[in-house]
Amino acid sequence: MAGAFGSGAGGIAGLAHLLKEYGEAIEADLLRYYQVDLLDLYRGEMSWRRLRVLIRYLPVESATSRAMQPQDPKDEFWGAPMDRRMAAWLVNAVRENTYATILLGGDPKKVKRIKPPKPIGPEAEAEKPGSGVIRFGGRHGSGAKELAAVFGRSKAS
Repeated sequence: MAGAFGSGAGGIAGLAHLLKEYGEAIEADLLRYYQVDLLDLYRGEMSWRRLRVLIRYLPVESATSRAMQPQDPKDEFWGAPMDRRMAAWLVNAVRENTYATILLGGDPKKVKRIKPPKPIGPEAEAEKPGSGVIRFGGRHGSGAKELAAVFGRSKAS
């Protein structure tokens, strides 16, 4: 959030603009994170300077931060809190490492039956069939049919 104030009007005019654009998100975040009511500003119980400081240092996963950053609605991954994304990355890395270790050190006859782990988390959801992600190579062909469909040819040549 600290970088969000680098452009546009500053001072009270800048804060007034933020309140006009993102007032509901700011109000919710002030109550959630600081237990401060935005109405305190209008009652004279909170200064504009204090409001600026509180908004400036809201966490990345705050409603204000999400409202200020334009996102693709299909991109659920970036809407998730950072700790959940990192946990999903960590679990996927451990699972892939375990799979690689088994492949390298396991019995060659038994290893053929082991399938690679499917990733978990929001990134994995984007790669499900029908998501528009084209995979190349591997067991199921080169993706030529998918490319032909994308570029308008009836079949791959």
